Amino acid sequence: MLTGKKIAVIGALLSGLAIALGAFGAHALKGLLSPERLETYHTAVSYFQWHSLVLMIVGLLFLKTKQPSFRLASITLVLGMVFFSGSLFALIATDISLFGAITPVGGALFIGSWLLIARGLHVGLIES
Repeated sequence: MLTGKKIAVIGALLSGLAIALGAFGAHALKGLLSPERLETYHTAVSYFQWHSLVLMIVGLLFLKTKQPSFRLASITLVLGMVFFSGSLFALIATDISLFGAITPVGGALFIGSWLLIARGLHVGLIES
């Protein structure tokens, strides 16, 4: 069962991973990638980091309110991270442009996540 505690812990772990990915990009990839690809990498890391932090907050909100929208938001956040940041990481690693075409799916999942978070806040605050 996906509990608020598990969601928050996963968010914290993914935040740590985002820091490691950022450090890797800053130190190991700087001389290997073109400036454009390095910028793409930083975009992927940035979205990954912000949404990991949001995932942790959503887990805490779910723990507090038990609002089902937060559980669903956590799932769409992780899927958004996989499709958005993951596709950008794959694009950088392989230079296969098809991966870039997947990125908007992740963006749409992020938007859906934020809508679910808004719903959870609205309904959860009314009930508490």
